[in-house]
Amino acid sequence: MSFARPRRIERFGAKLYLLWAGLSIGVAFLATPAKFLAPSLTLPVALDVGQRTFRLYNGVELALLVALLVLGRWSTLRRRWYLALLGPGAVVLAQTFWLIPALDLRVLAIQHGQSPLPPSQLHTVYIAAEALKVLWLLALGLGDPFSPPGTTFDSRPSRQDAGPAARAR
Repeated sequence: MSFARPRRIERFGAKLYLLWAGLSIGVAFLATPAKFLAPSLTLPVALDVGQRTFRLYNGVELALLVALLVLGRWSTLRRRWYLALLGPGAVVLAQTFWLIPALDLRVLAIQHGQSPLPPSQLHTVYIAAEALKVLWLLALGLGDPFSPPGTTFDSRPSRQDAGPAARAR
């Protein structure tokens, strides 16, 4: 198998990781806090907007996760590819099946005029998980977890692997 084709796959995967990190930063850390600063937005409306935003965003994240899983099939470093996805994949699945549904129940209670008791740390857990996911995605997108030792993203040999003339430069 040619080395050039899989390297394109790895480069594309890194771009998807960065896209995903950017979406996370934009939705979770910029847009969501900003809506709670709008004085004309009531709490129930802000919560409704947030609920819909995070449902849509979670669907996009699941699509990115599936796309990266499928792309990994063509990677020459398949095991590394899938190990790299464990962190962000685990966070997204925990958000999908536990955190978002639990937060939705609290939103529904507030929207119906109830005060959900006891106070919850679910938002703190969500924010911490989101921060961990963003850091992981940035590390994967900006680092080079898929390269075999001695290579770079553009598949040129490192100076160690080059001849004496290249090392002298």
